[in-house]
Amino acid sequence: MSREPYDTIIIGGGPAGAAAAVYAARKKLKTMIIVEEFGGQSLVSANIENWVGEVSITGKELAAKLEKHVRAQKEVEIRTGERVMAVKAAPDCTFEVSTDKGGAFWSKTVIVATGGRRRRLDIPGEDRFSGRGMAYCSTCDAPFFAGKDVAVVGSGNTALEMVIDLTSYARQIYLVIRGDKLKGDPVLQEKVLGAPKVHHLNQVEVQEILGEQSVTGLRYRDLKSGEAKELVVSGVFVAIGTVPNSDLVRNLVDTNQAGEILVDHLTAKTSRQGIFAAGDVTNDPFKQNNISAGDAVRAALSAYLHILDIQKYSPCAERVE
Repeated sequence: MSREPYDTIIIGGGPAGAAAAVYAARKKLKTMIIVEEFGGQSLVSANIENWVGEVSITGKELAAKLEKHVRAQKEVEIRTGERVMAVKAAPDCTFEVSTDKGGAFWSKTVIVATGGRRRRLDIPGEDRFSGRGMAYCSTCDAPFFAGKDVAVVGSGNTALEMVIDLTSYARQIYLVIRGDKLKGDPVLQEKVLGAPKVHHLNQVEVQEILGEQSVTGLRYRDLKSGEAKELVVSGVFVAIGTVPNSDLVRNLVDTNQAGEILVDHLTAKTSRQGIFAAGDVTNDPFKQNNISAGDAVRAALSAYLHILDIQKYSPCAERVE
C-alpha cells in the first residue's frame, strides 16, 4: 500500500464533506474523500425547503447532486461504502487514516465532516422495540403507521418535520416535548400547530416504552404535577437532537462535554495542527446544511494554506521514511 501522502483526506459525504471536496479540488490538492454514503443526515428527509437555490428538494435528490458534483472533480479520489475507523498522527507530520475495509492512507491534512447521529432516549424498552414500533426516521417508516396513533418525541425542526410527514399516514399524532414550547422554525411550527390530528403534550418526560411483541404505548412523567401517566400509541418516533460522530479523532483534538469538536470559527482549525473540522460534528451552534457547507469551504481553504506553510517553513516538508 502506497505511503505517498495525499494533501487532504476528507471524512464524510454530507453537505460539508462534498463542499470541502469541491474546494480542495479547485486548489488542485491531491484529495481523497471517504464516505459511507453521500447525503449525510439529510438523506432521510422527505422535503428540504431551506437548501439555498432549491425551493424544495428531497434528501435523496440532494445526496445525488452532492455526489455528482464531487465526482466531477478530477483531483478527488472517492471511496464509498467505507467507514473510517481511526485517525492517527504519524511521526513525519502526516496522518494515517484507516478504514473498516482494511485501507490505510496518509495525508498532510484531514478534514473531519462526519456529522452526527440521532440521539437516543436511553430508556427501558427502547432497544427491545427497535424496529417494532420504535423509529428515528419518518421518511423511512411513516407508511408503516397508516391509520395508527403515534407519538413524536422532540420539539426541534426534525421533530416537526416528522409530524408533518406522519400527517399523511397516522390517525392521531402526539407531539411529546420536555419543555413548554416548540423550538423549531416558525414556518414549521405554523404547519404543526394548525394540524387537527396533532395533539401536544408539554412539560413531560418519557420514561419507558411499553409493549409486548411491538410498541403499545409509552409511560411518561408530568413534570408539572409529578404524576406518572401512560399514552396508548402503536409507534414512537424520536427526534431529540444528534450526537457528534467525533469518536475517531477524540484522541487527537479537543472536544466539549457534548463531544463536539472545538474549532476556530474563522479558520475551521482544531486544536491539532493539520486537522480541520466542519458541520454538525463541530461546536457550531447552528446545525444547518448551508452553514455546514460554508464552514467546509473554510476548512478546505485553510487546509490549502496550511500545506503551503509546511512546504515553505516546516521541517516536515521533507518527509522522513
